[in-house]
Amino acid sequence: MSLEQNKAAPASADGAAPKISFVSLGCPKALVDSERIITHLRSEGYEIGRKHDGADVVIVNTCGFLDSAKAESLGAIGEAMKENGRVIVTGCMGAEPEQIREKFPDVLAITGPQAYESVMSAVHTAVPPRHDPYVDLVPPQGIKLTPRHYAYLKISEGCSNRCSFCIIPSLRGDLVSRPITDVLREAEKLVKAGVKELLVISQDTSAYGVDLKYAPGLWQDREVRTRFFDLARELGQMGVWVRLHYVYPYPHVDEVIPLMAEGLVLPYLDIPFQHASPTVLKAMRRPAHQEKTAGRIAKWRGVCPDLAVRSTFIVGFPGETDEDFEMLLDWLTEAKLERVGCFKYEPVAGAKANDLGLEAVPEEVKERRWHRFMAHQQAISQKILKSRVGKRLQVIVDETQGTVAKGRSKWDAPEIDGTVHLSSRRPIRAGDIVTVKIDSADAYDLHGTVV
Repeated sequence: MSLEQNKAAPASADGAAPKISFVSLGCPKALVDSERIITHLRSEGYEIGRKHDGADVVIVNTCGFLDSAKAESLGAIGEAMKENGRVIVTGCMGAEPEQIREKFPDVLAITGPQAYESVMSAVHTAVPPRHDPYVDLVPPQGIKLTPRHYAYLKISEGCSNRCSFCIIPSLRGDLVSRPITDVLREAEKLVKAGVKELLVISQDTSAYGVDLKYAPGLWQDREVRTRFFDLARELGQMGVWVRLHYVYPYPHVDEVIPLMAEGLVLPYLDIPFQHASPTVLKAMRRPAHQEKTAGRIAKWRGVCPDLAVRSTFIVGFPGETDEDFEMLLDWLTEAKLERVGCFKYEPVAGAKANDLGLEAVPEEVKERRWHRFMAHQQAISQKILKSRVGKRLQVIVDETQGTVAKGRSKWDAPEIDGTVHLSSRRPIRAGDIVTVKIDSADAYDLHGTVV
């Protein structure tokens, strides 16, 4: 941590609680970090706001994975400095503090990702807490930045993979799994607080517990291993939707598919395949890059026909040829993934991909491939969605305006997947799970009526 000690602030006037303005950038894993920091702050009596003007301190939780994300983070820091001037920076970009100090030498402190204690220490230095245990109440599940009916459940920190395009291990370290008892206890608190959907996240969800050698923990008077399958099974018995994100297609993932067929876990897997060409996957140093993944997906669907797979891909990785790209399109046709995102390769400072000696793909070629990829996948997605017209689906409601609402099916995660637009004869509330008859479909969304 880099910290300037000479900038202690006057506390909020008239004995009022000190106010912290908070900006959270990046992925859901960073959002969980923000939730933990805010929970710490609220437990010590700090007031949380979104307006920089009038706050005692601004905290910016940054993303540093891509240059575009770094630019967004620097922009947020600049805005906070301009509007307030008293700024603490944390998150992934904080792992490389010199980039921030070079542009903003007067920030109060810079800490890396997951450095909760360092963030709190910086806040205490800048504006001491005025804690009143009779006033400052924090709910048992902590402070959440998501809507009340769903929450992200982070099961580990860091990653032990060494993908050549990724710098996450250098920013967040190797895999550190949370003991399964801690995870299940947090999940139980969330469910008791009214959460209807748990979104399980980490950098490598299917590697959960490897670092702990699958050590058992005591849960409800029985031993449960710190392991991907055991975690999914236990969460599935809590009576809420359980959605699995960032799963690598290791062989033991097969064990979880029957849980989906039984209805214990949502029939949804978020697997970042990134490519289909063995040559490109080898250059990317992807785990399980030699697996015949299309065949694996077909076997999974044989066990659980309702299974939906979402994934992300990169086009324009160094050395990617026309043949590699055509192989990717052919693979998409065969695999028929329900939800797909695509990114144009962007070199990241410090990534091993920069040192592979492979020929860079020209920007105009990346752009052309990206458009072809998206058009190709859109046709696949549209066909899948049209097959659901006339069916009745369970939908969790995210937003409502009287009898008109937006929600998601069991095949859609919040913010990254599609939406079910629905109407109802009676008012419905956010968080309700309703049965919807699907009347029509477009390229990405469904439209239906509550029955």
